[in-house]
Amino acid sequence: MTSSSDPIAGIAAVVVTYRSAETIDDCLARLRAAEGVDAIRVVDNNSDDGTLEIVQRHASSDARVRFIANPDNPGFGVACNQGARDAGDGVQWLAFVNPDCMVERDTLSRLRALAAPQGEALLGADLVDDHGVRDGAARRRDPDFGAMLSAALGGTPAPKMELPIDDTRTLQQVEAVSGALMLMPRALFERLHGFDEGYRLHAEDLDLSRRARESGALVAVANHVRVLHVRGVSSRSRPFFVEWHKHRGLWRYYRKFEAPRRGAGMSAAVFTAIWLRFPVAYVKAKARAQ
Repeated sequence: MTSSSDPIAGIAAVVVTYRSAETIDDCLARLRAAEGVDAIRVVDNNSDDGTLEIVQRHASSDARVRFIANPDNPGFGVACNQGARDAGDGVQWLAFVNPDCMVERDTLSRLRALAAPQGEALLGADLVDDHGVRDGAARRRDPDFGAMLSAALGGTPAPKMELPIDDTRTLQQVEAVSGALMLMPRALFERLHGFDEGYRLHAEDLDLSRRARESGALVAVANHVRVLHVRGVSSRSRPFFVEWHKHRGLWRYYRKFEAPRRGAGMSAAVFTAIWLRFPVAYVKAKARAQ
């Protein structure tokens, strides 16, 4: 049996869909053509737009493609864990790929080759939009709740979570990578017990990155592995839902990692700051969706 650090060990790609008909056909075609992909698992969270019909067509012509059709929407983390479990023990690498990410033929094999010598690593890619603009969310620091609270009280605006791009490094160490595309050894994923299913949508990638980092694994972005990320196709139809769960996820993240070393007063203030921010974020998201 191959080890998790074997650079030629197989990759299972896990794709979570929800109203993803606009992009899933191209996403799956690219994954099927990708080097090193031994299994593709699509977990659908109750789409009603034809997504499943497209996935079924791919599954009927490629035995590597299988899908799980959830009768409801249990959340991104739950679905990722379902896909990882269904991939079986034959693959030693897991790639979590959003349905709006368009990998190239060598994207995942290059990430695997970069990750393998690191021992345990959680890698992200250099995400770009269809205009070639690089996505700041690919390289992030942990949320700074103290700065967020200060900004809510009228102080200096909280610094962005985005980290500067350092193209002199093939692997740029960061605190968190984007859940739009992640690759890691299966052994690391299992040791971390996968995604925290308490998050419904958003912040679960911050959580997994932090737990990976605190376990001793490298968390980094492959600066020279570029991937097109169409971004937010399904989210545009439900800005309230997305922003609600984004803010709920931030509060869960705070309670899990920060609250144990903060006082009750600080936690109450952070809770207030997060939810005061919600209506403003919702209005902005709704405007972008129109």
